[in-house]
Formats: sequence, C-alpha cells, structure tokens
Amino acid sequence: MTVVSPAWLELREPADAAARSAELAGMLAEHLPPGPLAIHDLGGGSGSMGRWLAPRLPGPQHWVVHDRDETLLELAVADPPPGVTVEARASDITQADLTGADVVVASALLDILTADELAGVLGAARGRPMLFALTVVGRVTLVPADPLDAAMTAAFNDHQRRDGLLGPDAAGAVGASAVVRPSPWRLDATQADLIAEWLDGWVGAAVEQDATLEGDYLERRLHQLGAGALSVTVGHADLLVLP
Repeated sequence: MTVVSPAWLELREPADAAARSAELAGMLAEHLPPGPLAIHDLGGGSGSMGRWLAPRLPGPQHWVVHDRDETLLELAVADPPPGVTVEARASDITQADLTGADVVVASALLDILTADELAGVLGAARGRPMLFALTVVGRVTLVPADPLDAAMTAAFNDHQRRDGLLGPDAAGAVGASAVVRPSPWRLDATQADLIAEWLDGWVGAAVEQDATLEGDYLERRLHQLGAGALSVTVGHADLLVLP
C-alpha cells in the first residue's frame, strides 16, 4: 500500500473537499435512517473524509477509521468532526472487519488496489451503502499545454498499473451498479504549493516508468507555476453503490 505523509494529506485536504461530489453525498444521506450510524472509513488516514462527509449525513455518527499508519490514525482521532465520535483501527484495509457497519466509505483508495483486493472490499461491504471518493481516472489537463503532456500522462498511468494495481481503471472495475460522478481537482496559482508537490510526484513517476521522458519538463512547468501562469485539472471520479 502507498505510504503518505501527514503534510501531504493536510496540503491536499482543501482541494479534496472542493472536488468530492456533494450530489452523491446527498443521495447517500437520503438513503440512510436518522441514526445512530456506524460509518467505516477504509484507508481513512488523518480523517479528512469524515470531516467532509459527516456534516452531510444524519447523526449521531460513530466513525471507525481503518488504516495501517498509526501516526495518521492519531490525527483522525484528535480532530473529529463536531458531534461525531471516532475510533481508530490499525489494520490491513483489504481485510478490515466491517461488523456493525451501516455505511462503508473511502477516499483516494480504489486506484491503489488490485482487482482481487477491490473484489474483497466490495464483498466485505456487500449489502451496505458504499461511497468511494476521488478515484483517479487517468486524465490530466495542464494550461498552457505542452508537447510532452500526453506522454507524461500515459507514462504515469502505466506506472499506476504496476504490480497489478488498478490505477486509472479502478472506477470501471467497481461495476455497473455504481452511480458515478466526476470529482476533478481544479487547481490554479492560488494552490501553487499543492501543484508543485503534485507535479513533482506525477513527473517523477512518469520518468521512472519511461526514462526517455527525463529532461527539463518539470523545471519548465515549475517556472510557469512560479509566474502564476499554470493551472491543472486532475481527473477523479466519485462512486456511490446502494444496496
């Protein structure tokens, strides 16, 4: 599983909150009883999904955050949404115990699973509403355009598929029962720090996949960013599965 830093999660949280589908959250809320609700968050990390979703669902709510990283879990418990209790469980999310769960959610998770792991998650959560946010779909648009954009995107997507991971194919692997809505990051010069961190990781993975892409692309893009002349749209999809 991918290891992420608390600093990266904090940096991306506002963009994640702006991107997630409020429409699907509303559809989920309409499907649920008044509460109390037990909501299990797979790979929940520092708890950003709960901070975004909890105010949109009926209460009271008890969130169970599953993650392997105990440092992140400490942050999730330390900063719960108002009126919500949070329990941290250090566990392998592909084998999480979902006993008692009324709802299963995740954010930025599905694309780093294999097909077998996704099938296991869907099987364990079967019969419950599921909301999966911010699944990467393999589409990136940078403005202004650059001749290497398409090659970088293709190489990054291939890198995501390494070791059998679903990468940009994850949303399509959930099945026809899922209601899908776009949830892209739309980033401009006001989010320069986030764009810079994202660019570094995106270009680094692409070059690792295809060494012929090594060159001054990153330097060129960062120069544009520093001049306030670069914007980025990173494609994601949110998926809602109702029993």
